[in-house]
Amino acid sequence: MAVQKKINIQNKKARFEFEIIDKYVAGIQLTGTEIKSIRLSQARITESFCEFNERGELFIVNMYIQEYLFGHQYNHKPKSERRLLLNKRELRSLKKEVEAKGNTIVALRLFINDNGFAKLEIALARGKQTHDKREVLKERDSKRDLARIKKSFNP
Repeated sequence: MAVQKKINIQNKKARFEFEIIDKYVAGIQLTGTEIKSIRLSQARITESFCEFNERGELFIVNMYIQEYLFGHQYNHKPKSERRLLLNKRELRSLKKEVEAKGNTIVALRLFINDNGFAKLEIALARGKQTHDKREVLKERDSKRDLARIKKSFNP
């Protein structure tokens, strides 16, 4: 039996664009060819976001899962909406937060847990202002400069 590598597809852009308020781990309702493509690390969540339908179910939109190479006529659509699986209590609180305060739900990370199920780490987030983004870039540059100086003093 082959050792399976860890699948950890991240959305680094989300942490820069949004201020993270709360995190949740949700299951995803997938078809057979979708999970096979995810296990081959052929998925992207950079432009994806989550929204509720009229029945109160949470869906992820713009999540790209490449078509499975050996799927033939049973293959899936690469950018279809996929339902997220959360508890009713979590869904109610998320819906209330999104409707009341103008927050959004973004995907942070797509991974496969120890049982072999695909999970999506989502976050309740608020968009950052331009000056906040500039501060993050300044902090990152100063940390990099400080590390460079420390390295030059310790041969």
